[in-house]
Amino acid sequence: MNTPASAPKPVEAEAIASDAACDTEPKKSTLARVFHAFTYPEFRLLWFGAFTSSAGTWLQQAALTWIIYQLTNKPSYTGILEFAATAPVLLFTLFAGVLADRIDRRRILLVSQWIQLSCAMTLALLTFAKTPAMTLVWSAIALSFIAGCAQSFGGPAYQALIPTLVEKKDLPNAIALNSIQFHLARVVGPTISTIPFLIFADQLLAASVGFAFNGLTFLAVIFSLMTLRVGYIPQGKGDGMRVEMLEGLKFVWHQEALRSLTVLSFGATALGMQAMAFSAILAKDVFHTGQGGNAKLISISGAGSVVGALIVAGLSNVKNRGRWALIMQIAFGLTIITFTFAKSAWVAYSLIFLASIFMMFVFSMIASLVQLIVTDEMRGRVMSIYMLSFRGGAPLGALVTGFLADHYPLTKILMVEGALLSLLALGFLLSPSKVKEH
Repeated sequence: MNTPASAPKPVEAEAIASDAACDTEPKKSTLARVFHAFTYPEFRLLWFGAFTSSAGTWLQQAALTWIIYQLTNKPSYTGILEFAATAPVLLFTLFAGVLADRIDRRRILLVSQWIQLSCAMTLALLTFAKTPAMTLVWSAIALSFIAGCAQSFGGPAYQALIPTLVEKKDLPNAIALNSIQFHLARVVGPTISTIPFLIFADQLLAASVGFAFNGLTFLAVIFSLMTLRVGYIPQGKGDGMRVEMLEGLKFVWHQEALRSLTVLSFGATALGMQAMAFSAILAKDVFHTGQGGNAKLISISGAGSVVGALIVAGLSNVKNRGRWALIMQIAFGLTIITFTFAKSAWVAYSLIFLASIFMMFVFSMIASLVQLIVTDEMRGRVMSIYMLSFRGGAPLGALVTGFLADHYPLTKILMVEGALLSLLALGFLLSPSKVKEH
């Protein structure tokens, strides 16, 4: 067995050889390049199932953040909700990554989906029953935590499953298309979330309908997983959970590029995702556009992310991904700073659209670099470490931003976060880090 320090060399060589092979293939049309991973039936099946479920999740998030802020009128509760939903990543993701390298990843995902379905339906019933305000708020936070626990186990399994459905040369394209489904769902879900609020005058009734619909969407991905056939199923080595977890940590630690990518992904989510996490506050207190404006902010951000992912998918074999990711992160931070000066909602919509394009460049390129470096045997553990940094940044950033927003203007906080985001990328761009060489 290769040591963590020596393992990356043949993998990187294989990736270079794969890129060289791609250069010799016949030229495809732009459309064919963008959607090439859809030629794999198993990937296509999982994509559509995941898209349906993600749309429901975004629908619920838009409705829930609005209801929570309406009931409490305090940004800190929005921060607590975001933290509760994603903090389990900090607790369980490394353990989940070891599991994803030991047992069938589909089984982990199926359990995860059933738990999230149950949480959504329970929330729908509590809201429909008009549970007292603060009881409903804390129940929603508790259910978000339970669903987050399920997601923390499902995430590494899902990320490790995707590369087994396509050939390695098409992996960057598959990652970009997977990002499209997630962010396209950010357009569809929040847009649909406004419909119950237009039909029902009672906001709690409208929200309960949205939560129930989210619960039903999990059936789509459950069906996809039950019919999926994969080419690689992990076979646990029996070395013990602790030993395998340490092996994954050492694998990442001994590669400067992977270490740097985890830091960058943490910074990008902790500093770059807070405008969307606090969209309800921006809609109500800054732009005065109400629940419809909240949905528009989330949907337009999702549309920008889809455009960014489509561009990245069309450039699936672009060189110097690391350097481009750093440049795009600088642009991402500068756009957030500009967004905080917007006085008009429509100017803000344009800027959030542009910021989301830059954001998608950063996320897709970092994710593809991580996936290309790692092997199938280590993929679950390495992706769990990556997800710990990527998804762990958002709840910690939301918690800090929420409490600061109780005392300072939210736009000023976002401005500082945008500046720090750009400075982080600039530091890596000017440093001798190997990220720029990949």
